[in-house]
Amino acid sequence: MVDYFALGVTHVLLAFALWRLLNRNDLDRDPTEGDDAVPAKGNRRA
Repeated sequence: MVDYFALGVTHVLLAFALWRLLNRNDLDRDPTEGDDAVPAKGNRRA
């Protein structure tokens, strides 16, 4: 029998990761020719 709790936890974690990726501010901004590929220092956590 499949462990439904384990499947539920993994799906919730994948949905949370997808939600975090889609809500990033740098995804809404197109880079200009003068922009570097390196994101601003304030966007990343240590």
